[in-house]
Amino acid sequence: MLYSKIKFRNLELKNRWVMSPMCMYSAKNGIPNDFHFVHYGSRAQGGTGLIIVEATGVVPEGRISNQCTGIWNEEQAEAFSKIVKFVHENSESKIGIQLGHAGRKGSTLNGRQIPVEEGWETVAPSPIPYMEGERIPHVLTAEEIKNLVQSFKTAAKRSIDAGFDLVEIHAAHGYLIHQFLSPLSNIRTDEYGGSFENRIRFLLEIVDAVNEILDENHPLFVRISATEYAENGWDLEQSTELARILKTKKVDLVDVSSGGNIHGAKITLFDGYQVPLASEIKKQTGIPTGAVGLIKTAKHAEEILQNGDADLIFVAREILRNPYLAAINSFAENEECFFPHQYERGKP
Repeated sequence: MLYSKIKFRNLELKNRWVMSPMCMYSAKNGIPNDFHFVHYGSRAQGGTGLIIVEATGVVPEGRISNQCTGIWNEEQAEAFSKIVKFVHENSESKIGIQLGHAGRKGSTLNGRQIPVEEGWETVAPSPIPYMEGERIPHVLTAEEIKNLVQSFKTAAKRSIDAGFDLVEIHAAHGYLIHQFLSPLSNIRTDEYGGSFENRIRFLLEIVDAVNEILDENHPLFVRISATEYAENGWDLEQSTELARILKTKKVDLVDVSSGGNIHGAKITLFDGYQVPLASEIKKQTGIPTGAVGLIKTAKHAEEILQNGDADLIFVAREILRNPYLAAINSFAENEECFFPHQYERGKP
């Protein structure tokens, strides 16, 4: 199954390997550069079925750091389009972009909040900082929330115009959308806080707005943290109910991660530690899921797919170590996978 095709809307992926979005902290003014060109291009040469570009800010204040990518202007979109064009012309990979807003976890560098003079004022659903001692974030008004929904929509339009094959909305890891989902970081009393239905409203409005841009050739993924490992916080039960609703909203896959919203949360790490979360959501709702989290081998990836735990395998650290992960494992398994014709003499 790992080397079998799969379709989302009309978009066909050649295999189930996905390069998970990972921040590179290497952009200036949000513009991807030669590093990004080589970074993403090399994974396409390595046969990866789908590449998803790192969390990209829909507004300047939406970046995690001042070295993160953005797509709030045409210069950024044009730089991305060169990467997309190379991937399309020199591989069989598809390429998507993860759109996000860091919220209260923005304006940081090396994991620490930087002075507002060097960064920016952070925003959040409620006046609760991520870590003790950090600045109190600005509480978004209802009008500002509506404006951000439109910023996601505009960013999606730029992304599609730049040639990206799909869009993923980043609603995980304690960033702004996740901050709205969690009752621990969202203590609002208006239509965006309180009940489960109110806390998911911001995400659903973004999904609806982005889907106005997308067509049958451009799928929509959503990354969530299925649990935040905290008592009375966002959990698997709520994630499952959210996934059930997203399925009715033309979301094609839920990319299942965890954690990131509660500083100091205790997480037990082991190979495939988040796979049970993806499995439960898939089995309870029927929505396709992506498994991510210390998946290091093709054998493990194949087991996940064969067990019906997920539909795609999102790989992060392992694909940093080995850009040719998909191709090299296809040699061992005698499977069909893209490999550059220029490198044919390197096949075993």
